[in-house]
Amino acid sequence: MKLTFLGTRGEIDVRTTLHRMHSCLMVTGRILIDCGADWLGKLEALKPQAIVLTHAHPDHAGGLECGSPCAVYATAQTWNGLKRYPIRERQIIEPRHPVFLGGVEFEAFPVAHSLIAPAVGYRVSKGNVSVFYVPDLVYIHERHQALSGVALYIGDGASIMRPLVRCRGARSAGVGCARWPEAHVPHSMMANNVAQQRLANYAAWILAKSASTSVTGIASISQTAPTISRRS
Repeated sequence: MKLTFLGTRGEIDVRTTLHRMHSCLMVTGRILIDCGADWLGKLEALKPQAIVLTHAHPDHAGGLECGSPCAVYATAQTWNGLKRYPIRERQIIEPRHPVFLGGVEFEAFPVAHSLIAPAVGYRVSKGNVSVFYVPDLVYIHERHQALSGVALYIGDGASIMRPLVRCRGARSAGVGCARWPEAHVPHSMMANNVAQQRLANYAAWILAKSASTSVTGIASISQTAPTISRRS
């Protein structure tokens, strides 16, 4: 399995060329997970076989505002937030019911992230290798099932230097508190020694919390883990 990080930026200003494009991950077989607003008009060049969405926020789905060149897979809750998007091939993913795309298995797990745009993370498996990808997160509801036996965890790193819970008016945009790396970590932050130490502490915290789930590697790549690459 090969994972190519085409974009990792959230709803923040561009601060570095290494963190300039909205969320978009390419999995073996040219399957995309998410397609943020920065990718609007650029999808044809990527030639995706299918697109899988985690949720309906613009930095994850805005690239589909004018349609999609391929089938798009999302939960019913996510489709409710994308009713005005002119996407012809809409496929519904049911949480905990795996789908196979390009020889890769995608299993959606509901997570706490937003009241407005309910989100899922994906357990992605090919052969005997599984990874868990959840770019926006406060909490994984079924942590044991999601993380058991995974070779790599890729998560929301936006809380390394600040809390994830934030309020808009009288409503909270998140519930609880998460400390899990690393999808929305600005490159400049990683030059910060404090941030690096917190990242290491969070990885250790996840391993401790998930000790009963046999997680084989978090924030590191084992011999059986997928190949990781990144495009600027």
